[in-house]
Amino acid sequence: MRVHLVDGTYELFRSHFGAPPASAPDGTEVGATRGLLRSLLALLREDGVTHVACAFDHVIESFRNRLFVGYKTGEGVPEELMAQFPLAERAAQALGLVTWPMVEFEADDAMASAAARFADLPGVEEVLLCTPDKDLAQCVRGEHVVCFDRLRRRRLDEVGVMGKFGVLPASIPDWLALVGDDADGIPGLERWGAKSASAVLARYRHLEGIPDDERDWEVTVRGAPALGRSLREGRVQAGLYRLLATLRTDVPLVESLEDLRWKGGRRKDLEDLGRDLGETDLVARVPLFREDD
Repeated sequence: MRVHLVDGTYELFRSHFGAPPASAPDGTEVGATRGLLRSLLALLREDGVTHVACAFDHVIESFRNRLFVGYKTGEGVPEELMAQFPLAERAAQALGLVTWPMVEFEADDAMASAAARFADLPGVEEVLLCTPDKDLAQCVRGEHVVCFDRLRRRRLDEVGVMGKFGVLPASIPDWLALVGDDADGIPGLERWGAKSASAVLARYRHLEGIPDDERDWEVTVRGAPALGRSLREGRVQAGLYRLLATLRTDVPLVESLEDLRWKGGRRKDLEDLGRDLGETDLVARVPLFREDD
């Protein structure tokens, strides 16, 4: 079986910024939620899709905001998009999907925890982390746990991670610590860029493995004196940035692998949702309904 773990937050943002707005009968903006429903229904119609879960950032903030004041918040997120997060979770649940609304953790943490828990169970041939988010690249394992960009239909396995970032998946948090991640509010260290971080981490794997004196580096990197000085002066900050970039694999998810098996939508919930969204044909578009509804 193949386990699909969907980044619901990414899907909702993509739908908001990539599709035209739409209003519910009561006048509220629901275009992103409608787009999310279309995307999830398309996934559920694909051959071989049997076990699915969808994770959301129920609130944008997480435990990481207590560690670093500059970490991402909901500031700047359009109000009409923020207001649809509860509606999006309701939509995923109405479709009969296991839904993880994260508060203390982030959606990425839920996906990382699920991948760690389910990947080695009997019968699991592949775990697909359905997101283009580079953070999840740290979870990739060979061709068994992969990132999957559903929009572009691109799989990113371990060889792909090496080709894209120049480092192994386990070094992705270290790479992000040096380079930074604007999307998450991680500034990185001065002078360090993607090429220099890749070159050094390809040799030393992790921050603590990089010698303090750049003259001891066993790789040739342009601007090494400035990079070495930046790292010496910023090791403490880099350690914090790596902690922020490291996904948690201990999120207390209660569902078993069998719980992720998709058994169909919840007819009554979908009827109510369709009425509230102004999607009169929603129920007709769902290919299967749960027998216990």
